Amino acid sequence: MPITGEYVPSPSKWVADQVAEYEASGGTRANTLMDTGMPVIILTMRGKSSGVVRKTALMRVEHEGEYALVASKGGAPDNPVWYGNLMADPHVMIQDGPAPADFTVREVTGAERALWWDRAVAKFPQYADYQANTQRVIPVLVATPV
Repeated sequence: MPITGEYVPSPSKWVADQVAEYEASGGTRANTLMDTGMPVIILTMRGKSSGVVRKTALMRVEHEGEYALVASKGGAPDNPVWYGNLMADPHVMIQDGPAPADFTVREVTGAERALWWDRAVAKFPQYADYQANTQRVIPVLVATPV
């Protein structure tokens, strides 16, 4: 079931601009993390406090139709806001190309987290640096198609 309602773009202009360009182009433009060439997806969720629709670009870590959503926040000491949103409401939409699809997310732990963490680091090696720079264990969520 699609996520509908009022969409409030990210207060970070570059994030809002990237989401807008990605969606407007059906994923053919603004589909990498800035100038890194690393592919991204667009994650749509509902804000846990505001209830409005929120969107952000995340690194594309896909395996057999599922996606890892790595709450790294660049190795900051706290989790990104979107992590709290997903813990409050695990229904999300992911756009990886022309159109978004519905997913349900769950946080993974133990051996399953290790497997997905390795996949994420293989796609975006900076995740290992982010983990080394923070005291918290960076959460890994897996999005499964509905």
